Amino acid sequence: MSSMRKKRAPGTAAYGLPLVSRLPRSFATLLIIVAMILTAAALVYPVAKSAGAYRSAPVSDDHAVAQTPTGPLTALDRDFVKRVRLAGLWEIPAGRMALAKGSSPGVKEAGRHLVQGHTDLDKAVLTAAQTLNLDVPSEPSAQQQGWLEQLDAAQGGEFDELFANILRSAHGQVFAVVAQVRAGTQNSTIRDLANTANGTVLDHMNVLEDTQLVKFDKLTALPTGSAAPSASSSPAPAGSSRPTR
Repeated sequence: MSSMRKKRAPGTAAYGLPLVSRLPRSFATLLIIVAMILTAAALVYPVAKSAGAYRSAPVSDDHAVAQTPTGPLTALDRDFVKRVRLAGLWEIPAGRMALAKGSSPGVKEAGRHLVQGHTDLDKAVLTAAQTLNLDVPSEPSAQQQGWLEQLDAAQGGEFDELFANILRSAHGQVFAVVAQVRAGTQNSTIRDLANTANGTVLDHMNVLEDTQLVKFDKLTALPTGSAAPSASSSPAPAGSSRPTR
């Protein structure tokens, strides 16, 4: 039997299969390193992609709901952030006018509350906007600028009455929006901002009413069951006129 076995040719294994030459050690090490890098990348990519999904990107559709780390962000939520920012942009200057031009202690006190309250609220809304990756206005709306122009042109008792009624009516409209947002939002950042805004707006309504100059029968009110107006289409408060555009 042993005499009938054929001798293997050099470089072949049993059954005529070629022997695999050994790889150089350095090349084998390189393959292992490459395999480890590819495995790590495959593990990291889904995690990075998932983390990026929680970043709130600017929303192009005004009615779309954005997903953020602090909860869903609706169109009403975004409009609320814009409203709060706009309120500070014109009510702080209005408050400063009251401190400088007000002819009664009550108007001056209301002005002080407006400046202090909206300065603090403005810091809160800018922080919320940064958290939610939202753009906010940097100047008052055309309508708000018109109110400031009216206040700037008025003097004495006329200024006091105009100040009390424009500001009280504007706060009443915002107060309704705050309640609507606070009741329905699912975003914790918006909820916190609404809580802060609620206290600020209520304080300002009270101090404006304390001037005894508010004409409640002429205040602009939202009709029962109506939707809150958008930040760019609020009706003009009592005692004011719409600025020409």
